[in-house]
Amino acid sequence: MSNWTAPAAVAPVDATVTLPGSKSITNRALIIASLATGSSTITGALRSRDTDLMIDALATLGIEIVAADDDRTTLRVTPAPLHGGAVQCGLAGTVMRFVPPLAALAAGEVSFDGDEQARIRPLDTILDALRAVGAEIDGSALPFTMRGTGSLRGGSVDIDASGSSQFVSGLMLSAAAFDEGIEIHHTGKPVPSMPHIDMTVDMLRRAGVRVDTPETGGDANTWRVHPGPVAPIEWSIEPDLSNATPFLAAAVVTKGRVRVPNWPESTTQPGDVFREILARMGARVDLTAGILTVEGPDTLRGIDFDLHDVGELTPTVAALAALAEGPSILRGIAHLRGHETDRLAALTTEIVRLGGRAVETDDGIRIDPAPLHAGVWHSYADHRMATAGAIVGLRVPGVEVDDIGTTAKTLPGFEMLWDAMLSASTPSGVGS
Repeated sequence: MSNWTAPAAVAPVDATVTLPGSKSITNRALIIASLATGSSTITGALRSRDTDLMIDALATLGIEIVAADDDRTTLRVTPAPLHGGAVQCGLAGTVMRFVPPLAALAAGEVSFDGDEQARIRPLDTILDALRAVGAEIDGSALPFTMRGTGSLRGGSVDIDASGSSQFVSGLMLSAAAFDEGIEIHHTGKPVPSMPHIDMTVDMLRRAGVRVDTPETGGDANTWRVHPGPVAPIEWSIEPDLSNATPFLAAAVVTKGRVRVPNWPESTTQPGDVFREILARMGARVDLTAGILTVEGPDTLRGIDFDLHDVGELTPTVAALAALAEGPSILRGIAHLRGHETDRLAALTTEIVRLGGRAVETDDGIRIDPAPLHAGVWHSYADHRMATAGAIVGLRVPGVEVDDIGTTAKTLPGFEMLWDAMLSASTPSGVGS
């Protein structure tokens, strides 16, 4: 594949960017709808590699998913008895961690595999948990095979979910269909990305599923999903706030302005925290009538921030930190070493490759100001690494991203959206 030359901004960005739906919400809605007592409709669904892999996985197991003739983002999901098949996970964490609990309910053998990079991602936590509640599984990482009987006992299980909140969400999403539901006891360091668990709980409750959490009187670090019917829902998917962050970052690094419409007043998406991060780095942030407006500051400040609950924002924040005028410490994100790639090592390597100063810490990265220069920014087949390179390239002419196509994982057409944002700018020059 050829490298993509990240366009350098020749003027402050001034654009309105409308984004497709949330991957996290779309894939959760697809799982929940697959277990409902009737057909559900999902409007505004994201159509990307990750969500299409989820659709294909569910169809493989017998679920009927039909897109509207005039709109691929409107999906009709009709449950059916689950059967065996071969599931391709790609590099989608939501597929490799959300589908196995559902597949445990299938009558027949279900095999799982994925991209080469996916074979090193940790899965033993969720597979061992499924074994503990009655599933028969050969293997502890991709590829693996499940042998289902059409039902799963469920019950109580202890897991260490400090590596990913997806282990908790994955077990919860299908648990209402287990004979005994599930009670998950987390043992270990704090679970990262708690907003994603909140998202799972909220969506299950909307579908009529009874969920007990520590906040509702349950034990600390314990979540229980009671067995029972799952109601059909008319799901309307919010725009993906994490996918919005590179475009908002463009306003900041070019001293420009970006508006994102349909930003929710209240949401469980971790991307909403980016508003606070930008404000602390000096940007002006306003949310009025559903439109989020970000204006870049004269001086981009460094930041000391615990990203434990919002680790997916780290590549964008690291790109901003590499361009800031003061030091930054990004902490609480040791779990990112087990994401699409080791994101801490990848970010440190790429910033240093372009002349920056970055070092890994036990649980994060320290980034100090230094002039950056042209060069190749490697994406490591990681969509958020690729967009981080695009952000740096706005201020550093000659940055090339080696695999911008990996952004199709969650945001197909990223390059066109990026170019459209820049073409809306006025040629008045960008401060250095």
